[in-house]
Amino acid sequence: MIINQKKCVACGNCIPVCPMGAIYVDTGKNRAQINDDACVECGTCYRAMSTENLNPVLVRMVRKAARWFRFRFEPEPDVCPTGSFEMNDLEMPRLIRQIFSDPVVEHTSTGIKGRGTEEVKTNDVNLRVDTGEVGYTIEFGRPGVGVRFRDIQLMTRTLAKNGIKFEKKNPITLLMTDESRGDLPEDILNEKILSAIVEIRTTLEEVEKVLKLVHKVNLQIDTVIAIGISTRCDTNGEDNLLAPLLENLGYPFSRAKTNMGLGRITNKIEVKDNMKSTL
Repeated sequence: MIINQKKCVACGNCIPVCPMGAIYVDTGKNRAQINDDACVECGTCYRAMSTENLNPVLVRMVRKAARWFRFRFEPEPDVCPTGSFEMNDLEMPRLIRQIFSDPVVEHTSTGIKGRGTEEVKTNDVNLRVDTGEVGYTIEFGRPGVGVRFRDIQLMTRTLAKNGIKFEKKNPITLLMTDESRGDLPEDILNEKILSAIVEIRTTLEEVEKVLKLVHKVNLQIDTVIAIGISTRCDTNGEDNLLAPLLENLGYPFSRAKTNMGLGRITNKIEVKDNMKSTL
């Protein structure tokens, strides 16, 4: 993202709009600036503010006169009076920030916008996590915090070293240069993004090991981690396997989502048995 210095009038309205706190007013230049290291190229400042496209020279003159005569002349809080924000052409590795942080940019690898994964939201259709299995979403970063790929790699390497397999249809997995080691490309490791999700799948017997590994890595990296864990319910819509296990391990949890599987029939074995019984 670029702030056109010829247009900016240093009104400061853009500062609270940035979810990463990357925008500030340089009092020496009397212009707004973007901290490139903190910016994740999410495009919020460009899309979230209205623009008036006023003449910047005129606006500066009026604001200067306002200071002299001690009256206020400020645009509305969500307005950039001169339309000074401009989208710039990004190249790798900087482009990776926009791909993972801008909610309107589609991941070409998965065809999904934002973080690029539908997680287990369509599990009853695609059977990512089958009966007796456990799926995990390990989410890194939040607005105001973000995450660097270096920290994500620490997690993926730790998981891979312990024999954990990664979800194939996931942007982080598809970025890996060596999935068996959990390695990510060297040139993106210092890039910062708004958030990302690593997805894995294990048996019920491995749940305790995975949660301990995630907790261990969480203590070593400077970001926020949230873990989601899922399994297939029985025919009555109950979870009598994973929930008791988590309770015994002392992990607090809440049943956040139950997917009804109304898209199409996926219980192929049961369908075949029913067909046989009606013949």
